[in-house]
Amino acid sequence: MSAFSFGPATGIGSMPGGDAREAAKTVTGSFDDFPYLAELPARGPGADMIGRTAGMLAELYARVEPSGWRIGDRPGRDTRRAKAWLGEDLDALEEFTQGYEGPVKVQAVGPWTLAAALELKNGEAALSDPGACRDLAGSLAEGLRTHLADLRRRIPGARIVLQLDEPSLVGVLRGHIKTASEYRTHRAVDRQLVESTLREVRGVHDGPVVVHSCAPDVPFALLRRAGADAVSFDFSLLTERDDDVIGEAVESGTKLFAGVAAGVDGPLSDPAGSVMGVRTLWRRLGLNPGSLAESVVVTPSCGLAGASPAYARAVLAHCARAARSLADNPE
Repeated sequence: MSAFSFGPATGIGSMPGGDAREAAKTVTGSFDDFPYLAELPARGPGADMIGRTAGMLAELYARVEPSGWRIGDRPGRDTRRAKAWLGEDLDALEEFTQGYEGPVKVQAVGPWTLAAALELKNGEAALSDPGACRDLAGSLAEGLRTHLADLRRRIPGARIVLQLDEPSLVGVLRGHIKTASEYRTHRAVDRQLVESTLREVRGVHDGPVVVHSCAPDVPFALLRRAGADAVSFDFSLLTERDDDVIGEAVESGTKLFAGVAAGVDGPLSDPAGSVMGVRTLWRRLGLNPGSLAESVVVTPSCGLAGASPAYARAVLAHCARAARSLADNPE
């Protein structure tokens, strides 16, 4: 898989606002060599990360309850709305990628964050039931297969990159996910089970898969063993404790999607300054500076749903320029 070349910079997934064409235009204009399918959670339930992925599931349905998304018996209004919005976003991306050839990224919630977020009929997270976790992962894998096939039809020149969003993964591994009562937490899930389930879902795509988490202590080694070709993370949360696993990941060919700019409005440093930490890390690890540009994809640290439209446009342009500075001056 390491022969695949990603673009130098891209976004994480979510964008502000509710206009699919505007979002697709911004994304394809900012990253003409690595666009992605924007998500617009401001439209409401079903456009959010969990609802959107729930709408992709095969033969499992979910509806909105006051407490969140709950698995139900049949597709209802919420499933239809999630599918309709996804269709709208795909139409917009298709329109702005006519004739495009190259990498295109799509995002879905990974099996463990989904299991932590979706409720069973009794109101507890699917995470509480190993059988439910298994069914959910199988349904997600099947749904992703269909989604990826649809994307290939729409953008025939695309080399599709699948991103699995796993912000709750560390909480699942450590037993930090709260039960419905909020007084207790669900038991930590066995690391080997976490790994094998991720590997199963990863297996639906014959192209590269990136796993994204903007939580601290991303389990790089576990993700690598599960078959992730790249890991996407908030660069500001790295500590020197992570040096060894990062060094091993890079040397084994794992790409790093380094989130170097904040996902919410704030001052942006100069683009070269925002990747200074990446250059420092490379020096500290004794890695070849010449490998920097091909090992690192520059991104915002997280999705941009909470940003203003003006900042979202600015930060995407900033990431593209920062990636250029990394390629031009790796030292």
